[in-house]
Amino acid sequence: MNDERTADRQGREITPNETSPLVLAYLGDAYFELLTRERIIAECDCGVSELSQKAMDYVTALSQSAACEKLLPALTPEEEAAFKRGRNAKSNHNPRSAPVIDYRRATGLEALFGWLYVRGEHERARRLFNICFPENKE
Repeated sequence: MNDERTADRQGREITPNETSPLVLAYLGDAYFELLTRERIIAECDCGVSELSQKAMDYVTALSQSAACEKLLPALTPEEEAAFKRGRNAKSNHNPRSAPVIDYRRATGLEALFGWLYVRGEHERARRLFNICFPENKE
């Protein structure tokens, strides 16, 4: 797609650079969760309870913040701007399970993935996900 916009179910356009970074993070959270589930299902022949436990290695604020260290050098300037918009967005939420710095970096990561989703850049999102969390080749 990559035409800088997508539409919601009511036909309203969602533009990646004009949409609130917190809305992009909300969308990116779901997209990141989907990529996580695809990964762990491919790697693990196990029950739903174990899958949910394995997902925690990917979707917590602490794990996403740590993944940013690997990811940031691989970003284009546009992607870095999307990440920073999310990281710097002011939220009324006070994180309880992670330090504020980690929570903000995780929000930036989710905003980046929301931005990529809206742009239709699914292959790029998968490549970046693989940088964050390299596949287990056992």
